[in-house]
Amino acid sequence: MTLATAKARSGKDTPGEGRPREKVVDRGAWFLVLPALIPILVLSVGPLLYGITLAFTDAQSGRTEPTEWIGTLNFQDLYHDTLFWESFRIGLVWAVGVTVPQFVLALGLALLLNQRLRFRWLARALAIIPWAMPEVVVGIMWRLVYNADAGILNETIRDFGLGDGRDWLTGLATALPAVIVVGIWAGMPQTTVALLAGLQNTPDELHEAAALDGAGAWRRFRTVTWPALRPVALAITALNFIWNFNSFALVYVLTNGGPGGRTRLPMLFAYEEGFRYGQFGYAAAMGCVMVAVISVLLAFYLVGRIKAGEEK
Repeated sequence: MTLATAKARSGKDTPGEGRPREKVVDRGAWFLVLPALIPILVLSVGPLLYGITLAFTDAQSGRTEPTEWIGTLNFQDLYHDTLFWESFRIGLVWAVGVTVPQFVLALGLALLLNQRLRFRWLARALAIIPWAMPEVVVGIMWRLVYNADAGILNETIRDFGLGDGRDWLTGLATALPAVIVVGIWAGMPQTTVALLAGLQNTPDELHEAAALDGAGAWRRFRTVTWPALRPVALAITALNFIWNFNSFALVYVLTNGGPGGRTRLPMLFAYEEGFRYGQFGYAAAMGCVMVAVISVLLAFYLVGRIKAGEEK
């Protein structure tokens, strides 16, 4: 009896063939994914959808009347809110001002740590210490550094006879630059680690071949190192920009948005509207605008990665 005859007589498919088996496999795959999918749905997707819904209501804290649906009124008010758009501008200045120097300095540090230096392991360990510190601890530490009376920065300025120092975090002209410096210091380790991993994946044979051809250090970097490092650099730069734009804890601890709103980032502005003034619906509308902006940036980044992959 052949296999075909047996199947014809039994009228059933053998295990591993036909659609029923595919359905069983798909169902089993869903059960494997559920433990990771449920927390994402409950802790991320659910609150996101609730926040979007809240943006179209007049929800307020301490209100006894039922929350009403007001359509796009919050977004209309937000469009004419000059304070929000000023915070949005400050957020862009902060994100660019932190991300660009952070990448340049991290690239130089990664190139240095990639060299065969003595005690390289110790230097690598020390380089990631800021990454291991919570943002609140970093903020408190740098508040002590910037302290106008006994801070180490002003004490150093006085010791070198460069002046009496200044109030770095309360001055209108110095608050944002001072906070940007802290952001660069706090976020540089993760960028360094990502770039260092990309450098270590570059074959040494390529550098040796370029050196034998007479290429100098700059030419080897431009023709060998950077092409191999570019995908990692684009990815970490895009992620850093998004993280910095959504930053909250560091600036909140350092300046709480002051002085005079000079360091009030969009996330901090939304926090104040929601939890200080109780305007939950209006704060949710701000969150929706920020999510839309970040989504557009992610779309540009993903399209660029897809095009780069197609070119390869």
